[in-house]
Amino acid sequence: MKLGDKLRSLRAVEGSLRGLGRTMTQQELAAAMKNEIGRGLSQAYLSQIENGARPHLTHTTRELLARFFRVYPGFLVDDPEGYTPGLQSELRAIDAKVDSWLFAGAEQFTADPALQHALQTIAEHEDSRRAILLLAEILRTPDLAERLGEVLHPGNHQNGGQPRDSGHPRPASPLRN
Repeated sequence: MKLGDKLRSLRAVEGSLRGLGRTMTQQELAAAMKNEIGRGLSQAYLSQIENGARPHLTHTTRELLARFFRVYPGFLVDDPEGYTPGLQSELRAIDAKVDSWLFAGAEQFTADPALQHALQTIAEHEDSRRAILLLAEILRTPDLAERLGEVLHPGNHQNGGQPRDSGHPRPASPLRN
C-alpha cells in the first residue's frame, strides 16, 4: 500500500471514530491536528502526500501524523515491493499456532516446573517462532548450548547443583583440564 492510500484510509477510520459517518476531509484533518496536538499540516500539503507528489515524509511530519492517528511512525511509509497483507496474516496465524502449542505443552508438564516455565516464557515472547528457531541454531552450533549454560547458570543450579543428564555425552571443553 502506498503512503497516500494509507493516509486516505486513516482519514476514513478517523471520520468513523469521530462519528462523522464519512471520511474526514483533509481540511478537517488539518484543523483537528492543530486543535488537538498544537501543530498541524496544511490541506495542500496533505493533498500532495495523498497524491504522491511528496512520496517521502520528513521526520517531523511523520511524527505529527503518527501522533494524531495513534499509529507507529514506521507505518507511514510505502510498503515494500511484493508486500501483501495476506502474507502478514499468514505469518500471524502461524505465530498464533506456535503460541497455542507452547501453552498447551506447558500445561502438560506440571510435574516439571522448570520446563513448564520455559515453555510459557517462549509462548509469551513477542516472536515465539523466532525464539524457537534461535534455540535450534544454538543447539546446532557445537558446544554453544553448554557454554551458554555455564555462563547463565554457573555450577548448574538445576537439580540441586547436579548437572542434568540429557542422555548425550558431554563434549570435552578445551577450558577444562
